[in-house]
Amino acid sequence: MQRKPSDSPGLCHVAGAVADCFRNERERWPLWAPVLIGIGIAGYFTLGSEPPVWLGVLFLLVAAGFLWSGRGHNATVLFSLAFGLTAIGFSAAQLRTHLVAAPILERPITGALSGRVLQVEAFASGPRILLDNVRLRNLPADRTPERVRLRLRAADLPEVGSRISVFARLLPPGAPAAPGAYDFQRHAWFARIGAVGYAFGLSRQLKPMASDSKESWTVWIATFRQQLAERIRAAIPGASGAVAAALITGDRSAIPKEVVEAMRDSGLAHLLAISGLHMGLVAATLFFGLRTFLAMSELLALRYPIKKWAAAVALAGAFGYLLLTGATIPTQRAFLMAGLVLLAVLLDRTAISLRLVAWAAAAILLITPESLLSASFQMSFAAVVALVAVYEHGQRLVGDWAGGGWARKIALYLSGVGLTTRGAGLATGIFARYHFGRIAHFSLAANLLAVPVTAFWIMPWGVIAMALMPFGLEAWALVPMGWGIDLVTGTARDVAGWPGAVSLVPAMPVFGLAAAAIGGLWLCLWQRRWRYAGIVGIVAGLASVSLHSPPDILVSSDGSLVGVRAGDGELLLSTTQREKRTARTWLSRSGQNGARSWHDSFDVMSCDSVACIYRAKGQVISLVKDPRALAEDCRRADIVISAVPVRWSCPTARLVVDRFDLWRHGGHAVWLDSLKVETVTEKQGRRPWVTQRRRKSSNAAGVRSTALVP
Repeated sequence: MQRKPSDSPGLCHVAGAVADCFRNERERWPLWAPVLIGIGIAGYFTLGSEPPVWLGVLFLLVAAGFLWSGRGHNATVLFSLAFGLTAIGFSAAQLRTHLVAAPILERPITGALSGRVLQVEAFASGPRILLDNVRLRNLPADRTPERVRLRLRAADLPEVGSRISVFARLLPPGAPAAPGAYDFQRHAWFARIGAVGYAFGLSRQLKPMASDSKESWTVWIATFRQQLAERIRAAIPGASGAVAAALITGDRSAIPKEVVEAMRDSGLAHLLAISGLHMGLVAATLFFGLRTFLAMSELLALRYPIKKWAAAVALAGAFGYLLLTGATIPTQRAFLMAGLVLLAVLLDRTAISLRLVAWAAAAILLITPESLLSASFQMSFAAVVALVAVYEHGQRLVGDWAGGGWARKIALYLSGVGLTTRGAGLATGIFARYHFGRIAHFSLAANLLAVPVTAFWIMPWGVIAMALMPFGLEAWALVPMGWGIDLVTGTARDVAGWPGAVSLVPAMPVFGLAAAAIGGLWLCLWQRRWRYAGIVGIVAGLASVSLHSPPDILVSSDGSLVGVRAGDGELLLSTTQREKRTARTWLSRSGQNGARSWHDSFDVMSCDSVACIYRAKGQVISLVKDPRALAEDCRRADIVISAVPVRWSCPTARLVVDRFDLWRHGGHAVWLDSLKVETVTEKQGRRPWVTQRRRKSSNAAGVRSTALVP
C-alpha cells in the first residue's frame, strides 16, 4: 500500500535534518577515526572469552569486501570505512595481546631468584624494583616470568642495570578486589609482569649475564633517570625535592603520601603527572629561550631562519624529555602533539587543531591498544579534546581582547587559566569519578595560582637546571625551583583543608562512562548546533549512578574480609585490620572515606565465635567462619556464605557460597533483592591474563553460586 505524504512527517523531517547536518560536517569526519578504533578495542576487551586468532582478520576482509562492492555508493563506502576502522582497533588489540604474551606464575612460591634491575621506585616504606631476565631455582625457563616486581627492605637500594639475587616470596598478579574493579592482572599482562612479591632479606649483587646486555639503551635511560632523581633530591631536600624529581624525571615514588593527597584533593594532581602542560612548557621554554638568545644577534636574526632552528632544538628537547620521564601514555600524547606543532613551525603551517589530537590518539591506540582502558589515557585526551574545542570556538573573542593593554592581557590570561581549568575539570571529572570516586570542588581556585607559578617559574627553572647539570651547577636553578614548588604544595594543603573540598561518590557503571564519553565527543567534535545533543549522553552517564544499585554483600577471594550494607547504605566490614587494600577498593567504590566494623552495629549483625547472622531485606544471611556453625545455620539461613568448605546440602538455603567457590571464582558480590551474584572471574572471562582455576569435581553443597566457571 502506498504511504500517504502525511504519514510520519515529523520523523522524516528529523531524519532529513540529521542527514543534512552529517553531510555539512564532512570536514569533521576524520576526527571520528580514533573513536571508531577505540570502539573496536573496547569491543575486544569486553568479550567474555578470548576470540580465535583469525577473527580480526575476518573483520578486516569483510570491511574490504563491503568497500569494494559499494564503490560509487557514498553511504556504503562510509559504512565500510567505519566498520574497517572498528575492525582495525579490534585486530590491533588482539595482536598486541599475543605479542606481549609471557609466562605468569601459576602458584605462590618462596625461594631465591635473580634478575637484572630494570626500574627502582624509592617509596618511603621501602623501594620497589622491577626485574627482568629472571632466574628462579627449580622452575623451568618456559614457566619463569619474564618480569617480576618486588618490594625490598627499606635499607636496600640497588642500582638500575645491576644483577641481584634475593630470597623472596612470589605471588601471581592479583585479581580485582571486586567484580568490575581495577584489573591488575590485565595491567601486568601488558607490562609483561608475571609475578609480584616481597623480599625477606637484603639483596646480593651478582656478575652480569650475557642476556643482560639486551635492551641496554632502556637500562641506560633508567640508570640516568635514577641518578638524576638522586641529584635533584640531594639539591632540594624533603618533599620539594621529591616533587622536583617527579617533574623532571617522572619518578613520583618519593613524594610523601600527604603531599600526593593534598594535590589530589585540591585538584592539582595533574601537575604531578607529566602531561601536555609539562611537555608544552619544556618545548616552549627551549623554543622561546633559544629564539630570544639568537635574536640578540642582528646577523643571525636577519639572515638565518632562527625560528626554525629554535623549533628543531625544542623538538629534540621534547623527545629527550619524553624518554627521560618514562614515556607514559599522557607524555606520549603530549609529545606527539608538541612534535606536530613544532614540525608545523618548520614547515610554515598551523597545527593546533582537533585533527592533531585525532592523529595522536590514533597513533597511541594502534601502538598500545590497552591504553584505552587506563585512567591516564582517558583523562589526558578528555582534557585536551575539550580545551582544543573551546579554543576553536573562542578564537574570535581571544583575538578581540589580545589587542588591548597589559591589564587586558593579564585579565585575558587569568580568564584563560580559569576557562582551561574549568573546561579540563568538567571533561576529566567524569573519568575521575569513575576511576577514583572523588570530586575536587575548589580546583579552579587552586589552579589560578598554581598553574601560573608552574608555567612561569617552576618549569623554566627545571629546564635551566638540566642545562647546568653537566657543569655541576644544577643547585643554582633547583633551589629557586624549590621555592615555587613550596608555594604550590602549600596552596594544595590550604585548599584541600577547606570545608567541603572533596566529595566522595559511588562508582559509576561502565555503561554510564561510555554514554558520557560518547556524549562529550559528540559535543566537542561536531561544529553545528546538533552537537548539543551530546549533552543528553553526558547527563545520562551522570544519572547512571542513581540507576545502579551497589551490592548488598561483598566477599573477598579467600573469605577473610566480608562487607555488608547497612540500612543507610554504608558498607560495614568484618574487620578493619586485614585485607586493607581490598577494603580501600570497596570503600572507594562505595563513596566512603573511612572503614567501620560491623561489630559496632548490633542492629545489623549478631555474632558469636563461629558465625555472624546478617538480616536485611527480609532474608537471613549466615556468614560462617568456623565449620561448627554449618550444622545449625544450614538449616535456618536463606543464604550461607562460608569461609570454610561446605560439604553437605543446606536445605533452607537458596544460595551457598563456600571456600571452594571463592577459590575458584574469586571475590563475590551479592544483591539480595534479586539474588543476583557476580564474581571476579565471571567479569574477567576466559582471557590470557586471567589465572585459571581447576573445576571442582563434585558439588556437595546442593545450591551453589550461579557464577560461570571460566
